Amino acid sequence: MKKVKITQRLLIVLLAFFTIATAFVGCKTDILTLDAPVVSSTFPDHASTGSAINGTISASFNEPVDPTTINSETFLVHNGSLSVAGIVTYDAPNKKAIFAPSANLLNTTAYTATLTAGVKNIEGTGLSEPKVWTFTTAAAGSGPAPVNLGTAANYVMLAKSAISTVPDSVITGDVGLSPAAESYMTGFSQTDATGYATSFQVAGFLYAADMAPPTSSNLTTAVEDMMSAYTDAAGRSTPDFLNQGAGEIGSLSLAPGLYKWTSSVTIGSDVTINGGSNDVWIFQVSGDLTLSSDFDVILSGGAQAKNIFWQVSGEVIMGTGSHFEGIVLCETNITMNTGSSINGKLLAQTQIAIDQSTVTNPSL
Repeated sequence: MKKVKITQRLLIVLLAFFTIATAFVGCKTDILTLDAPVVSSTFPDHASTGSAINGTISASFNEPVDPTTINSETFLVHNGSLSVAGIVTYDAPNKKAIFAPSANLLNTTAYTATLTAGVKNIEGTGLSEPKVWTFTTAAAGSGPAPVNLGTAANYVMLAKSAISTVPDSVITGDVGLSPAAESYMTGFSQTDATGYATSFQVAGFLYAADMAPPTSSNLTTAVEDMMSAYTDAAGRSTPDFLNQGAGEIGSLSLAPGLYKWTSSVTIGSDVTINGGSNDVWIFQVSGDLTLSSDFDVILSGGAQAKNIFWQVSGEVIMGTGSHFEGIVLCETNITMNTGSSINGKLLAQTQIAIDQSTVTNPSL
């Protein structure tokens, strides 16, 4: 009888232990579900210096967040007591919140970016505390103020009517097409997902106007910003150099400044863009821009592609095996022939066609 009682007591103890353990596991599961999202990285980095005055500000998360909680009330940028106006978007596949200032920031100025606790994950859990980081912009260099790309800066290639590639191209950065549909994005052999697509040729994501929200609205804004950037570059007045080289700039060394040509421009041999890391070049071309085969645009003295803007009213053609540097703002078509490459961005108001080309996004 005593043995039976001991066994019964043991069973009762084991049952109680099992019940408590089960409750603990369930509680732990609930706690994990309610874990707050975490900001895994920011751009610019906290306490960094030398940030571009025309670049975007962003934060990446360790998990997807609710896109509706990424907005102008939860993502703030300040210069002291002054708020910075800008457009806030959410890049879902990259799990990234992006703030694009509406105008260039001030040079050599400290800024503070804040993500409030109003940012929530898909389960509705907010940041455990606001994420705050600071950065300081770069000093002014020689030349004009850089062109503000707005949300168009989020893409290495952006066009309105079509984007095509002859494989295998190598593209680093995101690709956007709007208002055309994904069917006008050809040669990528892409794999579709919700709101974006992937391709073995693209180290990034592909977006088109007919993809799930918020892709369509993000692209509409980006195309508007691309056109505003083109208008800004085209509207700069009082050029430092007019019709340099009579339209043939091959073999020249180009100092920082505003350049204007009332004709087409050809690059029939290597051309050098020579200046410091904060210097700026804006090239206004009334006709076409053609880089001949096997010739290069070369950077010298610390010049950076992100500070070079080619505003072209006609077509842009990069010859076979050529290399280009800078941000291309084209009113019509951009064509990269076989084996050509660019360190920069291709932003076209009609279409972009590349052929076994390399397109590399310069960090802004």
